[in-house]
Amino acid sequence: MANQSGNAYALALLCPVRAGAPPAGFDGQCQESYAAHLRYVLQSVRVSGDSPMARVPNTYLSRFFLLDDVFYQGSPALEEHLKSSYLVFCCNFHGELEPYLTGMWKTIESEVRLILNHCVGFSDQTVRDAAAFIAYIKKCEIKTTFYFNGSTDQPLAEQLKGLYLKQEFSKFAFENQGRSAREIQEAFGEFIKGTEPENTARPAWKPGVYDLDKVVAK
Repeated sequence: MANQSGNAYALALLCPVRAGAPPAGFDGQCQESYAAHLRYVLQSVRVSGDSPMARVPNTYLSRFFLLDDVFYQGSPALEEHLKSSYLVFCCNFHGELEPYLTGMWKTIESEVRLILNHCVGFSDQTVRDAAAFIAYIKKCEIKTTFYFNGSTDQPLAEQLKGLYLKQEFSKFAFENQGRSAREIQEAFGEFIKGTEPENTARPAWKPGVYDLDKVVAK
């Protein structure tokens, strides 16, 4: 399913959550339904720069949430309900689907299993490697036309560098107001040395971080 625009890919998944409750020993103590336990797991996932998804290469943004039910009101209004709860995963990233999912599997396999083991058709026995993971994701993928407008269609490293340079140049402009042309030129030379505009690796904005006090990866 081609949810791609340029170099940006919009991935949207609807993964049906298992009915009933996990067996004893599912997580050592679970006595709740799969859906209730999955909600707890999602609420426990770290966010910002500590998010597992921040480690997945070329992720622009992502979101997991649990969809318990929906009803449709049309004309005439008809109420409908889902047959199960669904795990929803929305993600925008740079590149092709299969290489991206391979990178996800390699970097956060344990976190992926912790979440998707609550879903129909996913288990440690059925999904043993990256290829099986990709096949499972494709079964759950739905078409979407919603993209994150902040993307410039460039690799994540270039975008993070651009955010960092924008931030640092704003500081530079503020700190050098009222100085002479010569002083500004000298200061700008130091600015270039310190920020290394051609080096996308560092210093740069950290993946997943939105707090200005923690953004720079040196």
